[in-house]
Amino acid sequence: MRRCSVIALAACSAGLLAPASADAARKRAPELTRIRCVPAASATCKSGVKVTVGRQLQLSGRRVYKGMRVSFRWTRGALATKLDRSRVGYVARVPPGTRAGTVQVTVSDRAGRRSNAIRITVTAPPRVGGPAPQQPGALPDVFRGNGMWIWQLPSSEGGDAAAIGARARASGISTVFVKSSDGASSRWGQFSAESVAALKAQGLRVCAWQYVYGNDPAGEAALGADAVADGADCLVIDAESEYKGKYDAAREYMGALRAAVGPAYPIGFTSFPYVDYHDSLPYSVFLGPGGANANLPQVYWKDIGNTVEAVSGRTLAQNRVYGVPIAPIGQTYDNAPPAEIAQFRSLWAAYGSAGVSWWSWQATSEPGWAALAAAVASPPLPPPDPGWPALARGNSGDQVLWLQQRLASAVPSVARTGTFDAATDAGLREFQAARGLPVTGTTDALTWQAVLGPRHAVGLYVKRRLN
Repeated sequence: MRRCSVIALAACSAGLLAPASADAARKRAPELTRIRCVPAASATCKSGVKVTVGRQLQLSGRRVYKGMRVSFRWTRGALATKLDRSRVGYVARVPPGTRAGTVQVTVSDRAGRRSNAIRITVTAPPRVGGPAPQQPGALPDVFRGNGMWIWQLPSSEGGDAAAIGARARASGISTVFVKSSDGASSRWGQFSAESVAALKAQGLRVCAWQYVYGNDPAGEAALGADAVADGADCLVIDAESEYKGKYDAAREYMGALRAAVGPAYPIGFTSFPYVDYHDSLPYSVFLGPGGANANLPQVYWKDIGNTVEAVSGRTLAQNRVYGVPIAPIGQTYDNAPPAEIAQFRSLWAAYGSAGVSWWSWQATSEPGWAALAAAVASPPLPPPDPGWPALARGNSGDQVLWLQQRLASAVPSVARTGTFDAATDAGLREFQAARGLPVTGTTDALTWQAVLGPRHAVGLYVKRRLN
């Protein structure tokens, strides 16, 4: 868990959206002249553009080219994607997490020159099966309620267990996550049987977290098991940029760790919240069968540079496909406004999350502690469904690999390549036809739920992962 992880996220997003065209050197700003639905004959386009989250739009204009940043902006937030080229022209999908209602669409080039805005109406995707159900026991108890992350124990109430306990009780904190190791050779002395016992004596649940790199997965798993032996109530794996592309290492690490601690021991996984910005990181291993039983994405909205609503919606949309209970990590560092901390708690409670936690103890201000101590308020209206990843031919990355793994049991011809190729397109269309779904070759809410299987609940949680 490192602050630079969010900076890396922002840098990655900038790189993702950077245009490759030489036209970026042009001095005049782009100009949008028209936005249409795809297909253009859609009945919703007869009197203004009305599009569902995850569907495509065709954009026309001057000085518009492939790779430009397409922004979907509303009063208190914005999400972006990149402009692509297809047989119908330049297209972009409405990103999952975009707020339903009136949205302004703009395009911008590498130099930041932004076009005029065209207003469209965005509708939320269908919430299949009704509102998100509450499923007691889906999230391991240790991750429920309010948690707080401790990076450096001596900098958190001076490392005094009694002072930590007093502050935790006053602020409604039930679990502390204390760093136990870094890599395979650096075991942190602050996490020991003695420190764990002292914190537990204050009525706290005590979890270890380790930062892993994937260079020595067996050694890292051994340090994780050591923390469990010291009395940790749970272990959280923090895998970030260093783990990109290391699928074999992730499998070796998870296999060794589960062999040491058992199949039911509560393990959490934390990393970047936007899976599509870090699509070579093996989320599908850490969150797959035999992996973690809690997903703790780092939803640091202020560092990412967007609103609580926008960042949370996109995070839910990107992570829900793995079918592991989500208990997000919010931001109390960098003087996060108390009103936004309260909004984060309220929104995720409305999403159905049974637990949240906060980064970090030593960086939380007094107003931040007060915001944690306050009761959670219900939002004035239920939040709209933020959508599901819309994958189609040409996409690649971990979400595609996860889709292929789920599809392969029904359509054996689908290979697990991580690339949405012609065989995956044909397999998905065959699957959609067999299930009586619209045959589009694109994943939407109905398709994802069918692919994930009957045991997948509509909200955040499932009773158990598919095998």
